Amino acid sequence: MKLGYPEGRAIGMAINTVHRHFRRSEKEDIYTMLRNVLADPRAYINDAIWSKVALELVPTEKKSLVHQLNTQHLEYRIYGAGEIDEGARNQMEIAMKLPVTVAGALMPDAHQGYGLPIGGVLATREAVIPYGVGVDIGCRMCFSAFAIDAAYLERHRSNLKQVLLANTCFGRQTFDRPKEHEVLDRALFQEIAVLKPLQGKAAQQIGSSGSGNHFVEFGLVEVPAENEWQLPQGTYLGLLSHSGSRGLGAEIARHYTRVAKQVCLLPGEAANLAWLDLNTAAGQEYWQAMNLAGDYASACHQQIHERIAQALGERPALRVENHHNFAWREELGDGTEVIVHRKGATPASSGVLGIIPGSMTAPGFIVRGRGEAASLNSASHGAGRLMSRSAARQRITNKMVKQELEKHQVTLLGGGLDEAPMAYKDIRTVMRHQADLIDVLATFSPRIVRMCGDDSPAED
Repeated sequence: MKLGYPEGRAIGMAINTVHRHFRRSEKEDIYTMLRNVLADPRAYINDAIWSKVALELVPTEKKSLVHQLNTQHLEYRIYGAGEIDEGARNQMEIAMKLPVTVAGALMPDAHQGYGLPIGGVLATREAVIPYGVGVDIGCRMCFSAFAIDAAYLERHRSNLKQVLLANTCFGRQTFDRPKEHEVLDRALFQEIAVLKPLQGKAAQQIGSSGSGNHFVEFGLVEVPAENEWQLPQGTYLGLLSHSGSRGLGAEIARHYTRVAKQVCLLPGEAANLAWLDLNTAAGQEYWQAMNLAGDYASACHQQIHERIAQALGERPALRVENHHNFAWREELGDGTEVIVHRKGATPASSGVLGIIPGSMTAPGFIVRGRGEAASLNSASHGAGRLMSRSAARQRITNKMVKQELEKHQVTLLGGGLDEAPMAYKDIRTVMRHQADLIDVLATFSPRIVRMCGDDSPAED
């Protein structure tokens, strides 16, 4: 109040902002920031930290931030329509009514999520939607194949189990001695306020995997005679990992979703699709933080595969990596520049390689994109859920899972009933629905699967 702040909500918001972001700042620096916001609140309406305070100081500005949905949704392509639940379709139709939407598509593994459905692809004009990207920013698949024949896996199954247990961490577990990586030294950690307190956690969690549907698994990859990697035809030992940006990405998603909802007011049914204008400070901050989280997720996979390759005493004969839960700046066929959100969808531009897994007992596929314009150069990121987590826990028993694992000669380390194979769609059906989007280059069959074994909330 001594600085001139009016009585009411603005004071409390300002105090909370200081406590959240500037507890370690000098008192005079804090006073200077508070004075600047009070002097020109309109300049801070799109600020990633001070927007809430600024809007409270100029409440009339809120009216200009209200956006109405278009009456009719834009048309969009649905792949595998018969496999997709009504909730996912409804979410996609709302997204296609946004005034910033240009185009969209729904992949055959789609199911209901928050904001944009999982398996949704959305192109927008100079706008990025945090919940269109997802909570686990930059979540990805990474695959390595080793020049080790298939018989090795059965001969050394017990040893390979120990390799996974010793060289992977899941959920709340972290390595006693995490490895260093250049991504942890990025200047952005100091330049963006929300990232400063996350640097230590990122360093602690690097090289680890999340909970939910995240995994690291050994299996067998069948490589045909003609292949991208000039390998002799045969069946090789493969390693597949699926995880994302851990606590770093989750906090970035939470923070900038709050900011988006403050500066982009939408009707209730579309509230989780609030966007940030990329021509604003908040939009640029999120974009930089999102890319940092993506690089961090990639670094985690690099370290997982490095640790396991070292334990095996082998170098990978091939490596393929792709990510989802991200936004890319791309061009449509007519040259229009857009922001493409792929929430649980794999980039599949012409010639781009990717991995599409099934379940712990179903095959995965190494694929090459065909660059199909109607799908916005995208494909599914997996089989997709058939049951919600709660439904899976209610309908599936441990006995059923055990029988399924034995049938497919799969050893499971960790995991829960919510990740049972029966909780997922048939990957072969999903692949048939997207035959026009990708070419299959090789097939991977899981044999030893490690997942989170504690009660950590799902990060996927």
